[in-house]
Parts: sequence; C-alpha cells; structure tokens
Amino acid sequence: MDSISLVGITLGFAAILVGQVLEGGHIGSLVQPTAFLIVIGGTLGAVMLQSSMKVFRTGMQMFRWVFTPPNLDHDALIAEVVSWSNVARKEGLLALESRIPQMEDPFIQKGLQLLVDGVEPERLREVLEVEIDTWEAQLKQGAKIWEAAGGYAPTIGILGAVLGLIHVMENLSDPGKLGAGIAVAFVATIYGVGTANLVFLPVSKKLLGVIGTLVSMREMLVDGLVGIANGDNPRIIESRLKGYAG
Repeated sequence: MDSISLVGITLGFAAILVGQVLEGGHIGSLVQPTAFLIVIGGTLGAVMLQSSMKVFRTGMQMFRWVFTPPNLDHDALIAEVVSWSNVARKEGLLALESRIPQMEDPFIQKGLQLLVDGVEPERLREVLEVEIDTWEAQLKQGAKIWEAAGGYAPTIGILGAVLGLIHVMENLSDPGKLGAGIAVAFVATIYGVGTANLVFLPVSKKLLGVIGTLVSMREMLVDGLVGIANGDNPRIIESRLKGYAG
C-alpha cells in the first residue's frame, strides 16, 4: 500500500470539507447528486469517446497502482541478475534454462530465453528495447486518460453550472425551487474543478511516475542480460546496475 497516496487524497478532501465548516457552511450543502451525475457522467463519456476500448480498460485497471503499485524493488532485481551472472559464469548460459519457468514476468522469461539461445548481445538489446518502447507507449496511453479527464471535468462542471442557472431562470416565479437550482450550479463547478485537481490530474502524474520506474527497471534488466551475454564479471554487472537504482 502506497500510504502517501491515501494520505494525500484524504488530506485534499478533508481540507475542503473543514474549510466549508469553518466558513459557517454545512457539508450537506456540497452533496448534490445531480451535479455529481453531470460532472462525473459527462467526464466519463468524453474520455470514453476519445479512447479505444483497450486504452480505456488499461487506464481503469492502472488506477490501482496509485495505492498498490507493482513491485518496484530495484535491489531484488539486481540480486536476481547477479545470481544469473554467477550461474552463467560457472555453468554456462544453458544452465539458466531451468530458471525460465520460475519467472512470473513474461518479459523476464523472454530475456532469459534469448540469452540461453545464444543471441548476440546487441541483437538481444535491440529486441528487448523494442518491446520496452511498445509497452511503455501502451501504459502511457492508459495513464493519459486520467489527464484527459482532468481537462474535461472543469469544463463539464461549468456546463453543470449553466444548466443549474437555466433551471433557476425557468423558476423565478417559484422561490422554493431557486435554492436547489443555484446549489446545483455552484456545486457542479466545485465538483468539476475539485475532481480534476484532487483526483484526475494527480492520478495521471502518479501513474506516469510508476511507469517511468517500471521502464527503468526493464532497461536495467536488459543491461544486465547484455552484460551476462558479454561474459562480464558479476561484480561489474552489479556495480553498473546499481546506477539505475539511484
């Protein structure tokens, strides 16, 4: 669990709610189902319209990374690569073939298989880097749907405000309906700007950061595999890979 994400989103919403109370308002006045439907439904529809089903599904699935990111343990991966290097140095590259089924990541399996098959180091790097580039592009497309939502939400919030004001103008002769219309108008704007800046845009930036770390780990893995293919000393490989961990 990424606790800073949980603390951050809680703090952001709590600050707004506490501020509302300190100003003498009521939290209940911020609860407007109509405004919520307009902003969230409209934003969701706009994002779906601009995306393919595959990209949209990827973006939705990646949301969990905000709170439970994938394994980002550089040290564990370095130790694994060094162990492969030691085995290859003592027993030969074919000895690594038994390690392939033990790997859960298909990318690692592919890299080890290329290594065992005796692919030339530069060719190995070329093949794996193409796969990294494609994988990175797909993940970034998924993350950008949250950035797109952050762009649409404030505008749709304004649309909700206009709809609320239209409702007000239509019922000027009935004072009892004016309050609800005005509430929807202002709360829709709050929902649009609030969700964009407290949820959608931060989620996009968080996901892009996670993607960057994942790509760095894969590049580190490729560097290690190329080092093994070149017959480099395990200590040299370890030293070079630690540079990726910062």
